[in-house]
Amino acid sequence: MTTASIGNEIRPIDALIGQYAESHRHPRNVLIHWICVPIIVWCVIAFAWLIHPWVAYAFGALSLAYYLTLSLPIALSMAIFFGLALAVTPYVPHAGIVAAVLFVITWVLQFIGHQIEGKKPSFLDDLRFLMIGPVFLLAKAFRKLGVPY
Repeated sequence: MTTASIGNEIRPIDALIGQYAESHRHPRNVLIHWICVPIIVWCVIAFAWLIHPWVAYAFGALSLAYYLTLSLPIALSMAIFFGLALAVTPYVPHAGIVAAVLFVITWVLQFIGHQIEGKKPSFLDDLRFLMIGPVFLLAKAFRKLGVPY
């Protein structure tokens, strides 16, 4: 049994990563995503925190529930990231302004990456891909480390 399949079936996570990878092949675009995707995820968590901490917890719980449907190791990795983001956010001075500025800058960089790639962002066809960006990066890291996901 491989990471990519169970029997002859492709796992949903691998199908989603494969689709996402189609517009994330250029090394500069991938590098931009390595930098920007974690920052964007933090920004979303920070925005949720600023509404109310329970909104951030709910966002994290719902996100983790989705990630659990795809992969336990990915969900656990995201839980660690969410936990760290939730722990740090209250101590970021002017978190709303910082998150807003970083959010805009990182999205501009992401679109520049896709301009370099010559392909539109995956989420323009399917909003699920907004959640798959972190999965794509974690799966790349897991593969590099030889860890099944």
